Amino acid sequence: MGLPEQDTLPDQDTWASRKQFVDVGGLDLAYVEVAGSGPPLVMVHGFTDTSRSFSLLVPYLAGCRLIMPDLRGHGASQAGEGCAIADFAADIAGLIRRLRLDRPVVIGHSLGAMVSIALAARHPQLVGGLVVVAGTLNAGFAPDHPLVAGVAALRDPISPADPFYDWWHACDAGVPKAFLTGLAEDASAMPAALWRAILDEIRRTDLTAEARAVRARTLIIAGGRDPLFDEAHQQSLAQALAGARLVWAEHCGHNPHWEDPAFVAQTVVEMMPRL
Repeated sequence: MGLPEQDTLPDQDTWASRKQFVDVGGLDLAYVEVAGSGPPLVMVHGFTDTSRSFSLLVPYLAGCRLIMPDLRGHGASQAGEGCAIADFAADIAGLIRRLRLDRPVVIGHSLGAMVSIALAARHPQLVGGLVVVAGTLNAGFAPDHPLVAGVAALRDPISPADPFYDWWHACDAGVPKAFLTGLAEDASAMPAALWRAILDEIRRTDLTAEARAVRARTLIIAGGRDPLFDEAHQQSLAQALAGARLVWAEHCGHNPHWEDPAFVAQTVVEMMPRL
């Protein structure tokens, strides 16, 4: 398990140059595609991340067709007028339709997990399977939560060296520095007001009813040391998503696909025939 040799990892300096664009409802959405056979995987990143968030998984999913979009307002995608979970889900539905993907497996991390649940509930005909990584139905962040307080303190222009990233991107020491640097640069390009607006939407969202409407086969991957969404969050997910399988990445925090991409990829590949 763990990371492959450095020369097999995607070049973080050139990641942005790999992006393509698709018009979804008048909004230009950026995405990175890795060619492959078999059912496509649509990979939806978390809050303030971009498609780069899944780049460490690429070597472990060799042969799979990967579609990794930037959510609206993140990375190279246009912001649009709304930033609710429903807006993000509608964009991903549009992406699936525009690329003519046949019932892909949708993998969502954190905010992306919330978006993926909403997508599967609202557009069941588009989703062939669901993988929820470090997700939640209801974030429940109090006003004094470190994320809420940290985002409230951000001021434009946000520096990629802001000490907030030491907490926000905290993960195992083995995660490549170039990858984390790229994530911080991507996030810092977002205006602080957009950070706050999206976080407000996350805080007011409760997906319990939508999760109960999901009929897609679902895999839940949870970090055993996740400081944001602990065991109670994961058990709530497992109870609401009928028939879901819950798998623990015991030594990981909120970002198992960064800290142990081999484990995450292996778990997804093993489950895909059943998704």
